[in-house]
Amino acid sequence: MDRIDEIRIDFSSDQLFLLNICLAFIMFSISLNLKTEDFKRLVNHPRSSAVGLTSQLLLLPVFTLLLISIWDLPASVALGLILVACCPGGNISNFAVHLARGNTALSITLTSIVTLFAIVITPLTFQFWAGMLPDTRELLQAVAVDPFGMLLNIVYLVLVPLIAGMWINHKYHLFAKKVSKPTQKLALAIFLIIILVAVWDNRSDLVYYLKLVFLLVLVHNGGALILGYYFARVNGLNLADSKAISFETGIQNSGLGLVLVFNFFDGLGGMILVMAWWGIWDMISALLLAFYWRGRREING
Repeated sequence: MDRIDEIRIDFSSDQLFLLNICLAFIMFSISLNLKTEDFKRLVNHPRSSAVGLTSQLLLLPVFTLLLISIWDLPASVALGLILVACCPGGNISNFAVHLARGNTALSITLTSIVTLFAIVITPLTFQFWAGMLPDTRELLQAVAVDPFGMLLNIVYLVLVPLIAGMWINHKYHLFAKKVSKPTQKLALAIFLIIILVAVWDNRSDLVYYLKLVFLLVLVHNGGALILGYYFARVNGLNLADSKAISFETGIQNSGLGLVLVFNFFDGLGGMILVMAWWGIWDMISALLLAFYWRGRREING
């Protein structure tokens, strides 16, 4: 399995540029639904927000390191898991929380806050947590990732489109509401096509190694969902808040992770596999858990 560290998915500069544009466009379309009120809830409801941020930004990376140490993984796969844990929450979490009858407002607040501060949080926390293990620290040094370069990249990919989308939503709300979903679907479709074209030449290796990370991603994602839920309950939060924090901890923006791998890690195969399967599976698990919670007759409290 160690040969997985040697697999590279090559991207031309044109493909990489288009991939970056697509992700920025996805972030822009998502931000068309955001309002300044989504950030104000952090002040108005500090306890639930603090529990959610602690779960996602601290407990998830710690859980990830524990899983890596137990599983004995190749360095590139371990690095992929750490990058997933350091990415902001995925936007499908808001839909899943709504479907599960959780606190959607809290979910939107947590997603918005972590996404906004991803420009600092993601590169710094990734460098910190990846440096905690000898194998991942060595691989990180070998690929010579520039934290400042990653920060600038996230500014272009996340912060600029986020601010632009929120400004349009504020000034032209009806227009933003009308174009949000179509633009998001178009950008996501192009994004997926580019990824599929890029990995096609390495499909035999990637299909083979996917079997080796299949269960790993399920355990990582399932553990994150469980961790977020019970951490919220232990801290005295009600059921609706706990559902929201569960999804915010277990659903990550692996699309951003994929772009960072192609930009800064030379398309490292183990990281690509983790990101790609995580991106597929966390959508499936989110919907399964949401329907499970929606179907249960529970007393909120």
